[in-house]
Amino acid sequence: MSTLASELDLPEIPLDAVTFEERQAFRRTLAPDTWLVRNLIGYGVVHYEDAVGVLRDKRWHSASGRIPELMGITRQDFLDRQRGGILSAEGDEHVRLRRLVAPAFNPRAADRLRPFMREVMDGLVDPVAPAGRADFVADVCEPYPIPIICELLGAPRSDWQLFSRLASDVLEIFSADLPDKLDLVMAAQDELDEYTRGLIAARRSKPAEDLITDLIAAEEAGDKLSTEELVMMVNAVIVGGTDTTRNQLGCAVSLFAEHPDQWALLAERPELAARAVEESMRFFGAVRGTVRFASCDIEYRDVLFPKGTFISIGLAEANRQASVFPDPDTFDITKPAAEQPQLTFGSGIHYCLGASLARAELQEALPLLARRMPNLRVDGRITWKPDGVGIFGPAHMPITFDAGH
Repeated sequence: MSTLASELDLPEIPLDAVTFEERQAFRRTLAPDTWLVRNLIGYGVVHYEDAVGVLRDKRWHSASGRIPELMGITRQDFLDRQRGGILSAEGDEHVRLRRLVAPAFNPRAADRLRPFMREVMDGLVDPVAPAGRADFVADVCEPYPIPIICELLGAPRSDWQLFSRLASDVLEIFSADLPDKLDLVMAAQDELDEYTRGLIAARRSKPAEDLITDLIAAEEAGDKLSTEELVMMVNAVIVGGTDTTRNQLGCAVSLFAEHPDQWALLAERPELAARAVEESMRFFGAVRGTVRFASCDIEYRDVLFPKGTFISIGLAEANRQASVFPDPDTFDITKPAAEQPQLTFGSGIHYCLGASLARAELQEALPLLARRMPNLRVDGRITWKPDGVGIFGPAHMPITFDAGH
């Protein structure tokens, strides 16, 4: 016999528990068998097994297209354009899109960009290396992903500055003051769509070795992406692949600054890069949660969640579960990989499509930075982005390191 979720006596996340450390402190107060809590949007799951269970249950739909509603935005012209695309598609539509585009996002496609990733990162370190001082966010994190996304898509270098501006404006959709920036975001979306159509037209007549060409060529049983779907996919690449990478890189380096022995070890042993990325994302992921809503009445673990119920999946909490990750509150890049993966990339049908690209970008960046920024330390106070809105990471991070490398 199931119990209505609203009738359960559940722990409630305190309103003042907003920082990463405060959320982890709340996690440690929970009884070991507590898997469900109350929060501002409804409920949240905090156990690894339940996070995976909800993410893999197709009855729980992605709420990515409804985040503006949860922020109190009511402008219909803005809301209407947020609900399409692979990030929020469900059912047969999502299966079709994912099947068509998945081959273009395989590890081999990411690997061919690795030399370029190193070139970009070296180019960002070169200007700050002589002084041994930088704002790591402004000088490294922010500019790192854009050239790679441009190279991935086949955008010419002459358009990088334009592309950077459009991407930055589109990504204001994650800002805490989004209600004041709706016109800016929509204008950028329209301009980017027009620019993307031009790239698509160019690639239809002259194919190249890039993602747009791969997506144009994608075909399954005679089915192909329409031009509008191609435009949607480029937007998804920008939204899903820019802010996530720059914020995760910032989170990882802030973490290594607290563990200088691990930073020095990574410089000495660059073969640890893959483990360093997974451990950084487990211990301090930039994407600490995601939201689903019940597409119908759902019974799960003898609890009834009525249709329309919102539930958050605590990825950061799941990534610290001791039964899955031994000694979960210790950061150590030499730990053997756990049997289960860290969940910062998600799970189920909405598992991050660009995971291979993100892993490659971080795997190339971290050991290079460890080698060229030895004895790295934070020089002042890290300013963090507002918590609870979109993707988390540092807004400013002043650092010093041994100069000249």
